[in-house]
Amino acid sequence: MDFLSTLISGLSLGSIYALIALGYTMVYGIAKMLNFAHGDIIMVAAFTVYVFATILKLPVAATIPLSVLVCMTLGVTIERIAYKPLRKAPPLSVLITAIGVSYFLQNLALLIFGSNQKSFPKIINIPALKLGELTIKGESIATLSVSIIIMLALTMFISRSKMGKAMRAVSEDKEAAELMGINVNQTISVTFAIGSALAVAAGVFYGATYNFIGPYTGSMPGIKAFVAAVFGGIGSIPGAMLGGILLGVIENLSKAYISTELSDAIVFAVLIIILYVKPTGLLGKKTNEKV
Repeated sequence: MDFLSTLISGLSLGSIYALIALGYTMVYGIAKMLNFAHGDIIMVAAFTVYVFATILKLPVAATIPLSVLVCMTLGVTIERIAYKPLRKAPPLSVLITAIGVSYFLQNLALLIFGSNQKSFPKIINIPALKLGELTIKGESIATLSVSIIIMLALTMFISRSKMGKAMRAVSEDKEAAELMGINVNQTISVTFAIGSALAVAAGVFYGATYNFIGPYTGSMPGIKAFVAAVFGGIGSIPGAMLGGILLGVIENLSKAYISTELSDAIVFAVLIIILYVKPTGLLGKKTNEKV
């Protein structure tokens, strides 16, 4: 029974990683850049929900859509100001800029909210499910369910919608897509908007699961979600989901049966082994670059 409880807890944690990893893989898959500020957008999302629900006393039905709007605006603004001028710059320049944006958001949160953690409002009221001696928290059920729904919706959007086809074209070749009449700048902005909207879901479920948020809330989950995206095959939406779930399960089982202190090391060791065997990740596809 303890094993099942640990496994379910790992699935819940992995679902949070999967939601964050979906944001990473969306941006990388289309724009071919690593947005390391994505974890801090999750922190902004959690604080936005906190402000709307706790300080402004808005109903939950209004809190989530408003938070999505704020984060989508933030994501598009960051892309326009920080990343768009570097569209043709070396990857290292973009990476350094992303780290700078990350630190900027963290320090801005420190100035506004201080270093003390804030109690996250209870906005998920799903009763726990009891199966004999096993109790599954409502938050765990909601997190896993929403993660799967979002993954399926994103897959359908990318494969069937007009904008999704434009995203795939931009991913393959920006110059050729532009010659075919696709607005590359608009497509990349929409990608950042979707990734930032996903950050709200991740921030809400993270806050609901751990009950507290702070300026560094998104730092470690963001790094681990990036690992999950690479683990599953960065650029692959199902891969991000699979990588997040597996990462959460491995981390929780490591804490329960091996060592709490070594759990993070075990997670990264598993990643190294997977990439040694399959460099593109579990569901990643090998691509040939034209020279």
